[in-house]
Amino acid sequence: MRTNWVHIILFLFGFGATAQVSDSVQVAKDDQVEVVAEDLIKEPYNPLAPSTAAFYSAVLPGLGQAYNKRYWKIPIIYAGLATGVYFYIQNDNDYNRFRDAYKRRLAGFTDDEFYGPGDNPIISDDRLIDAQKSAQKNKDYSLIVVLGFYVLNIIDANVDAHLRQYNVSKDLSLSPGVQLDPINAQPNYSLSFTWDF
Repeated sequence: MRTNWVHIILFLFGFGATAQVSDSVQVAKDDQVEVVAEDLIKEPYNPLAPSTAAFYSAVLPGLGQAYNKRYWKIPIIYAGLATGVYFYIQNDNDYNRFRDAYKRRLAGFTDDEFYGPGDNPIISDDRLIDAQKSAQKNKDYSLIVVLGFYVLNIIDANVDAHLRQYNVSKDLSLSPGVQLDPINAQPNYSLSFTWDF
């Protein structure tokens, strides 16, 4: 039985060897193979891309980031702007409440929301003035936050467009190193700057 299996295996391998006979027609191979990866294709330098991205961001916040294909930054920009606008509106409403209550007290009324039952006010006139100043200050800070996010949006679009066109070449390298001092055998730390032409 064992010899039958050996004969069958030799028989099958024998046919496999004859199947590998080369064809009589020779095909000429092309010596040059051109392999181009999509990442290696250089985009032409566009000197107006940074100003275009900044202009788009100035017209509509986040549009410059969309122009630069940095879509993930758009929600961050709108979250910052919306937060500033929300607190601006909240502080403006508080300022108006405190101001209206103070004006009514100056007119002689005692029915504002900060007066309370009886003759004793919950918040005094001086505290209403302080609350107005505090709400005005917080309103100004909120406006500064909104303007800050708007300006940072424009700057980010401009800088990102500049850096997209930045040439990162292998001819330029900066590498840290440690060398031993031959006199006292102490390590010397160095920074090597290499520029190949």
